[in-house]
Amino acid sequence: MREEILSLIEKNSKIDIKEIATRLGISELEVADELKAMEEENVICGYHTLIDWEKTTIEKVTALIEVRVTLQRGQGFDRIAERIYNYPEVKSVYLISGGFDLLVTLEEKSLKEISAFVSDKLSTLDSVLSTATHFILKKYKDHGTILNKDKTDKREVITP
Repeated sequence: MREEILSLIEKNSKIDIKEIATRLGISELEVADELKAMEEENVICGYHTLIDWEKTTIEKVTALIEVRVTLQRGQGFDRIAERIYNYPEVKSVYLISGGFDLLVTLEEKSLKEISAFVSDKLSTLDSVLSTATHFILKKYKDHGTILNKDKTDKREVITP
């Protein structure tokens, strides 16, 4: 039951408890109790809204910053990741495989603000060896949702 509830709310966090109960064949009270338990256990860490900022007047630039670090004895990746994710500008931090150690996501109003963050804050941390910044130019799909869907019917018309 837990996995089914999580799958439903991951796709649509606004789904009604009644709808979840109906789809799973359980009571609304069972759904509410399970949601509350998962929130208390931090299985559900928060609820977010996916916004296509290109359709608004608000300017946002998103950057993916790869970070290579040198580990301090006995501290591991968690300590440097914590230092990075505590900056309010940082949207996400992931430990990754490959040539870099961490992937940091940042959203700001301009390229200049992102560059300033990387050079003034991120690159100055003791453990950071190098960074590589990639700017998101266009989002096609985000969190499983296709953005900018062309709503015109592309099917070929067949006439007798």
